[in-house]
Amino acid sequence: MKSEDTPFVGGPLDGRVLPVLLGMTGHPPKVYRVPVPDAAGGPPTVLVYRRVPSAQGRKLALHPGWKYEFDPEGDRGGKLKWPWSKPETTPDTKPDATPHGRPDDADE
Repeated sequence: MKSEDTPFVGGPLDGRVLPVLLGMTGHPPKVYRVPVPDAAGGPPTVLVYRRVPSAQGRKLALHPGWKYEFDPEGDRGGKLKWPWSKPETTPDTKPDATPHGRPDDADE
């Protein structure tokens, strides 16, 4: 399999360059998860890094490559987002029929 030396920015792996296996498209994975074992024998901590372009290139230049940036929040945005999918609502946020909390005729 083909690999590419990819720099890591932020978090515990800051400044390291590690070989990352490339997928069938020739790109590294969008999310790179690094399990770190717990010293007390508990469940491992998982560090999450997200793939971003390494530099802004000229308009018609080849892609400059990739780097991984540390994501301290972890698994945000891990699901596929299809155009026909409904946005997720939490119990705390209810959809409001009137914009910006303005009262409407039904409230009176």
